[in-house]
Amino acid sequence: MTEPLPITQFLQRWTQRVRAFDRRRPLVWDLLVTGFFLVAALVDANGGWRNIAPNTDVPGWLIFLMSVGLSVPLLWRRRHPMTVLAVMTATGVVSSWSGAMLQAALIQMIVLFNVAMRLPLKTLGWAGLMMTVPLVVGTIRYPEGSWDQQIIPNVWAYALIALFGIAVRSRQDYTEALVQRARQLEVERDQQAQLATAAERTRIAREMHDIIGHNLSVITGLADGGSYAAAKSPERAAQALEAIGTTSRQALSELRRLLDVLRDEAPATAERSPQPALTDLDQLIDGVRAAGLPVRSTVRGRPDSVPAGRQLTLYRVVQEALTNTLKHGGPDATATVDVSYTADGVTVDVTDTGIGGGVGVGVGKPPGSGRGLTGMRERTSLYDGTLEAGPLPHPPGGWRVHLHLPKDSETTT
Repeated sequence: MTEPLPITQFLQRWTQRVRAFDRRRPLVWDLLVTGFFLVAALVDANGGWRNIAPNTDVPGWLIFLMSVGLSVPLLWRRRHPMTVLAVMTATGVVSSWSGAMLQAALIQMIVLFNVAMRLPLKTLGWAGLMMTVPLVVGTIRYPEGSWDQQIIPNVWAYALIALFGIAVRSRQDYTEALVQRARQLEVERDQQAQLATAAERTRIAREMHDIIGHNLSVITGLADGGSYAAAKSPERAAQALEAIGTTSRQALSELRRLLDVLRDEAPATAERSPQPALTDLDQLIDGVRAAGLPVRSTVRGRPDSVPAGRQLTLYRVVQEALTNTLKHGGPDATATVDVSYTADGVTVDVTDTGIGGGVGVGVGKPPGSGRGLTGMRERTSLYDGTLEAGPLPHPPGGWRVHLHLPKDSETTT
């Protein structure tokens, strides 16, 4: 891409400066433009008009009034262009009829340019007809030359000025559209960033809830069991303390991995260990058993390339269900975890015999009002799965969580 010539760059800079000044001080600019053409009209009225006028006997006071009438209205050309053009046209008719033929009548072209810039295009036709009236009057009054010599060149000049105004207006509209589009894209970009931030916060909150809630529940169960066993069986108390240490270290490791990705230097220092998967279910169940909750687990079928994201969802749902059994199931609760791999996907059933009300239920809370059930539903919806959670009929009572994730279409092709 070639760079603009120095003269082009110079003109562009000055044009931008003039436009910037016009936007900041429109009245000052209008006064400067009007004053310039007023001085030019008065200089011509001082005697120069006689060089081309067919009638040189026009009174001086009339020449002065017509010069003012053809230049001073220019000050209002932006706000009332058609009114200004009407005043100039009337003055031009007087100039043509009297035979002065003042050159100041050419100032009407500036007003025509403003009409093309600011008013509907259909107004240009009326503006052109108004500006042609003084030409026709002059040709009829002083028919020294032919019609095409006195009218056609001026009409062509009016047409070129109108086309130039339309071109400038189109460019400005296009530029404004680009600016508006850029602003809209900025707004959309900010909105997308906010949505992404909110989604990431939700994901992190969900992970934090699963990690902290489960491990603290296990630690609490181990601590309670160890305190009961301390007097009668010191060996069991030592085992409970060892299990508490192991669970705590595991929780800290998971939290550290989750928080590392939030740091600025995360790409260089974040831990690369994988998220929990289905292969970690046995370790999860063993930890829950160590906390005092009897769990029976069965696996039917064989896993067939379950994606990591779906494995994490299955793991977290089982973890949340067992954690809530620990919290609310009562001292005599037991749990069952059934995992089935079928051609349609993966199904997980977690049931318990607890009496505390089930998932997401705490003191004074109705079933399903906690963050746990919400987090499970959010995870399930990411993979178009179905989640059912609710109490089992009495007897025997308890709570059941049923999750089904359909098989990933990409892994079946």
